[in-house]
Amino acid sequence: MANEEDDPVVQEIDVYLAKSLAEKLYLFQYPVRPASMTYDDIPHLSAKIKPKQQKVELEMAIDTLNPNYCRSKGEQIALNVDGACADESSTYSSKLMDKQTFCSSQSTSNTARYAAALYRQGELHLTPLHGILQLRPSFSYLDKADAKHREREAANEAGDSSQDEAEEDVKQITVRFSRPESEQARQRRVQSYEFLQKKHAEEPWVHLHYYGLRDSRSEHERQYLLCQGSSGVENTELVKSPSEYLMMLMPPSPEEEKDKPVAPSNVLSMAQLRTLPLADQIKILMKNVKVMPFANLMSLLGPSIDSVAVLRGIQKVAMLVQGNWVVKSDILYPKDSSSPHSGVPAEVLCRGRDFVMWKFTQSRWVVRKEVAAVTKLCTEDVKDFLEHMAVVRINKGWEFILPYDGEFIRKHPDVVQRQHMLWTGIQAKLEKVYNLVKESLPKKPDGQSGPAALLSGDQRVQVAKSKAQQNHALLERELQRRKEQMQASSVLPGVRIKEEPMSEEGEEEEDRDAEEDEEPMDTSLGGSLHNRLANGLPSGRATGGDSFNGHPPPGCASTPVARELRAFVEATFQRQFVLTLSELKRLFNLHLASLPPGHTLFSGISDRMLQDTVLAAGCKQILVPFPPQTAASPDEQKVFALWESGDMSDQHRQVLLEIFSKNYRVRRNMIQSRLTQECGEDLSKQEVDKVLKDCCVSYGGMWYLKGTVQS
Repeated sequence: MANEEDDPVVQEIDVYLAKSLAEKLYLFQYPVRPASMTYDDIPHLSAKIKPKQQKVELEMAIDTLNPNYCRSKGEQIALNVDGACADESSTYSSKLMDKQTFCSSQSTSNTARYAAALYRQGELHLTPLHGILQLRPSFSYLDKADAKHREREAANEAGDSSQDEAEEDVKQITVRFSRPESEQARQRRVQSYEFLQKKHAEEPWVHLHYYGLRDSRSEHERQYLLCQGSSGVENTELVKSPSEYLMMLMPPSPEEEKDKPVAPSNVLSMAQLRTLPLADQIKILMKNVKVMPFANLMSLLGPSIDSVAVLRGIQKVAMLVQGNWVVKSDILYPKDSSSPHSGVPAEVLCRGRDFVMWKFTQSRWVVRKEVAAVTKLCTEDVKDFLEHMAVVRINKGWEFILPYDGEFIRKHPDVVQRQHMLWTGIQAKLEKVYNLVKESLPKKPDGQSGPAALLSGDQRVQVAKSKAQQNHALLERELQRRKEQMQASSVLPGVRIKEEPMSEEGEEEEDRDAEEDEEPMDTSLGGSLHNRLANGLPSGRATGGDSFNGHPPPGCASTPVARELRAFVEATFQRQFVLTLSELKRLFNLHLASLPPGHTLFSGISDRMLQDTVLAAGCKQILVPFPPQTAASPDEQKVFALWESGDMSDQHRQVLLEIFSKNYRVRRNMIQSRLTQECGEDLSKQEVDKVLKDCCVSYGGMWYLKGTVQS
């Protein structure tokens, strides 16, 4: 108490957390200079940044009139770097070292403990730092001087050599072909220092404009260091409960964190597992085990668990295959994930794995080549699918890993019937996506295949031959009937006789019996699939109309396809006010990839129909005057913008779009003055920033409409 009386509280200061610049504020640490000189007094010629690497380069002018500046040394350095002939590409155009480059490096990787503070009117405003960069002089000009010196030496040596040889000597060249890169080699190459340096060098520089300390723009930006709202909405991070505040002061040690299980796989004990909800227990077990009989699942969950509740939960995360439960594909491959082998998105992986599961509902054996031919996936992905639920047998193929569980089939016919209906729907989707020959599911009421007898390869061939001979007479009759129909149609050209498809039962049986031979032949389904498809549609659909996917006739705005397309266009332009036709088509393709097979939009959308829908949705085409030497494609030069969205910024956006209908790129001050002139009011910086963020991008100090900048 005595110490507290000797050290009384003099003043209490309110602390505010400003977050306007939380993700944009950097601290630059310059080299030490005399106290009489500040870096703001030195002209900054240029500035550029690589945001991902947090790397900055600044060019600052050198005071060549200072008495401490050695002019002869500056001229010598410029001569060594640029040579005697100076041009536009020269580092020092004035033939004098009149500028210096500073490069940045990160002083610390963890900036969570640092903030910039501004004290004003009895309030302390804190802004978290996004990065701390130390600037050091760059001596890259010395490398250029060395390169110039080596070029001069090489030129002198070439001049001294004999010039009389009219032809160069013939040299033998050894050609080597590189072997395919393995996955391990690719991983090592990606993690190598050389590869990382190359990736860093490929990141483009973003040019910045430097504003001095006393510039009006700098003064305006400094206002963002103050907390914008006094109601305390932004300061919720500073209001903590006593327990949370104590945890922040004394966080758990890393050793304690490691002791706690952070994932259910291999480290989550059964005691910890049973503390979770039943649905989570089932999901975790199935995700780790992949395939499990229902009896084993009940034994793991414990005797006190109701089997009805388990049956209800297992159907949400698994499918029934041969009386056993196999985890669903979307549990293993969640949305937005991809294959670690080929980079294929999760949707394609789920479809391929569903095909493998469906094949196991038809038979206990699956041939890997057939799966790869149908799904068009790489060998590693297909192997992963099969290893989840099958084991390989030499000269036979892949056999389902668990025996047929007839006991579960007999005890739960209602569950089996429901699963049968689900597999019927999955089969229909697979037939549509992969253009499969329609095969009926087994006629058993349980919808699952029973255990199959094992036959040798010779026995399968003999059975296939006998079945083919039995169907020979049927095939002959079908052929004769078709010939008669063709003759009838030639006699009566105005009459079209409906033809029934020829029976292929014999051929199908022969193929299915022979495919499990010692070396199964690859099916031709993949080739026929490729021949019958054009742009993802059957050839009959892909040949009509004025576009790549066909075009519905005019006046069909009320069709389901038009309504779906109109809804997509309106939702897209509500999120992004300005889009080029190229970017809109890219977003539309992503939207199609997220739709289920058989959706109405798969019927075919042409470029013309897409543009007409955009204009009908209240958008306008902005005729941006691209420069004559532009590299933009025709689709990139078609720019569309939402004219009216119903908010308060419609008028501001319309003025901005009119500016860009006459200018390819514009400076900010011109936009500011034009908006003030047209709207009749002095707009705040936040309003101007909102309009620019909606419609434009900044590059090199200039503003462009989104999608039109050509770097």
